[in-house]
Amino acid sequence: MTVHGLRARPRQEERPLQVVTARHPLRWVAAAGVLVLLAMAASALVTNPAWEWEVVGAYLFAPSVVRSVLVTLELTVMGIVLGFALGTVLALMRLSANRLLSSVAWTYVWLFRSVPLILQLLFWYNLALLYPRLSVGVPFGPAFFDFGTMDLVSPLAAAVLGLSLHQAAYAAEIVRGGLLSVDHGQREAAAALGIPRLRRLFRIILPQAMRTIVPNAGNEIIGLVKGTSVVYIMALPELFYQVQVIYSRTGRVMALLLVAAIWYLILTTVLSVVQHYVERHYGRGRA
Repeated sequence: MTVHGLRARPRQEERPLQVVTARHPLRWVAAAGVLVLLAMAASALVTNPAWEWEVVGAYLFAPSVVRSVLVTLELTVMGIVLGFALGTVLALMRLSANRLLSSVAWTYVWLFRSVPLILQLLFWYNLALLYPRLSVGVPFGPAFFDFGTMDLVSPLAAAVLGLSLHQAAYAAEIVRGGLLSVDHGQREAAAALGIPRLRRLFRIILPQAMRTIVPNAGNEIIGLVKGTSVVYIMALPELFYQVQVIYSRTGRVMALLLVAAIWYLILTTVLSVVQHYVERHYGRGRA
């Protein structure tokens, strides 16, 4: 067949495209190396009798250890609730247009972030050395009533007070950062619609700020679970103090330390799972 005197060329048969899978030999080498290291670590844990896994199993759910875990949880919950409640107030004070309020909040955050937690705990534990009695009344004037500091600030109260006040300084910066992350146009639009200030804060600004607050707050909560071990200096029967008491009596140091490590892993894992679902809740509708 010709077209305008030209002979048409026969159509070549179309061949299917051949897909070649990309090979990554270095990935397989790295994966094999990691598997070898994991197998070596597992072998060292299982075959070494110095770990005394039978002792770990005997003390892992011992009544005294379980009670100490509950004390650790109690300190964590009270420290987080009181710390973030005070931290939210401090964050709002930092963002206030009132110079006095913002200065007081800044000074608080500066002071409690600068002093180590262990020193703060010792200060509150020995508060009676500075103030044997505390009074309530008119400043520089008569007192209405007073009470003994030793009766008011017990070791548990001193631990909760120290953990809460220390945590509040970090919580204030977390909440303040979350509030500042909300676009200013959201505030202006809510104000233009005549929405009251408190409703603006709790219904518009905070739900958006929680996307930034929750990840950082989760890290602080997990850190506080482990930070409660510092209160062992006050002889409170929390987890770390309790395992110290047991291994000083039995001599099973590594096994009891492993018991504490396992419990801390359990607690932080549960909190990490809760954090994941809270983040997913507040991240709904966000790409």
